[in-house]
Amino acid sequence: MSSYDVIVIGAGPGGYVCAIRCAQLGLKTAVVEGRDTLGGTCLNVGCIPSKALLHASHSLHEAEENFGKMGLKVAKPKVDWEAMLDYKQGVIDGNTKGIEFLFKKNKVDWIKGWASIPEAGKVKVGDDIHEAKNIIIATGSEPSALPGIEVDEETVVTSTGALALKSIPKSMVVIGAGVIGLELGSVYKRLGADVTVVEFLDVITPGMDGDVQKTFQKMLAKQGLNFVMGAAVQGVAKGKGKNTVTYKLRKDDSEHSIDAEVVLVATGRRPYTAGLGLDALGVEMTQRGQIATNGHYATNIPGVYAIGDAIEGPMLAHKAEDEGMAVAEVIAGQAGHVNYDVIPGVIYTAPEVASVGKTEEQLKAEGRAYKVGKFSFMGNGRAKAVFMGDGFVKILADKATDRILGAHIIGPAAGDLIHEICVAMEFGAAAEDLARTCHAHPTYSEAVREAALACGDGPIHS
Repeated sequence: MSSYDVIVIGAGPGGYVCAIRCAQLGLKTAVVEGRDTLGGTCLNVGCIPSKALLHASHSLHEAEENFGKMGLKVAKPKVDWEAMLDYKQGVIDGNTKGIEFLFKKNKVDWIKGWASIPEAGKVKVGDDIHEAKNIIIATGSEPSALPGIEVDEETVVTSTGALALKSIPKSMVVIGAGVIGLELGSVYKRLGADVTVVEFLDVITPGMDGDVQKTFQKMLAKQGLNFVMGAAVQGVAKGKGKNTVTYKLRKDDSEHSIDAEVVLVATGRRPYTAGLGLDALGVEMTQRGQIATNGHYATNIPGVYAIGDAIEGPMLAHKAEDEGMAVAEVIAGQAGHVNYDVIPGVIYTAPEVASVGKTEEQLKAEGRAYKVGKFSFMGNGRAKAVFMGDGFVKILADKATDRILGAHIIGPAAGDLIHEICVAMEFGAAAEDLARTCHAHPTYSEAVREAALACGDGPIHS
């Protein structure tokens, strides 16, 4: 029987980061992971491979649409799907092997297999029992299903199957206009598929700023994505060479159908806790099937903690990472903390979409007095030079104190630009602080400064 200070169950972003931080703090640490590779969903069948395909498909778009405008004369590019999948796999392998190296460097043991918790202080893997003073559940999430839809990961797929299709489909229906659906839908649209997005609500990207939602949908429609909004999917019927998606429009209950070679079910994710033995252990759960924890990630069972997608909060890899570091510090006797008001969200389409903090709709609902600073990328010289002038930066600040309350960006490098505002918010900065900070010219980041200036006397280039 081996004994550890900490055993982490799950080697996704939350789990492996947590384990490394525990080891850095002097705790004898092991991670239990049943996959053949480390990194969890994110590195193997999620964030990383999807970004590889997004980059490849965007590069194809640049070659087809913009090379000629810049005087680059090339033959029309052809897509070698097998080679593109090999590229994607190479990106995955590089990242997962990197985690193995980090485990060895930090002396973190990898216990290969699937874990259960027979009692507090013990983790069972196969026939072996391992003792641990602290157990951290970081098992992540899995795609959530819809009634009446049978997923085979071949022609009716989740994000996992969509990243490994045998060929590029001629047509695709995406059920759900959230982050995953729009990212993968835009990939296959640029690779030549006819893509239709079917969404239950009347807006895409639920929970995002209203201005962003409207602008983003217009941009995606301009790129060729079709949208059916306010549609309740009834089921998917498999036929020869096609799948038929049936849906009802919520406004009038009228029934409709659409055929597609591939159907991507992208209706969100749910915590993955099957097989852990949490019921028998007596772990308290929320009504949504998440593990209930206190402010220090502890469950109601002494010595058992949980982080990431398995608990409440946004299902984001970086949120899980922050929680992993925080719980490691708590166990080590330090003051681990996550500021949930400053967790950015990013959609990696082209253009990218990023947000942090409050939306305008939330501030209105709270009755908070605020002001808006907005600047279009059409006024940014760098963005116009690379055909990325669409979109904007929007900063929301307290009307009385000028303190930044939130920010929303749609445009080039939005996922990187948002972090300037994250740091500012972490330090309680005012919009004027950003406005008075010198920004290099020409950069996309100047649009952030201009939006901050718009919270005051007004932008310079608009």
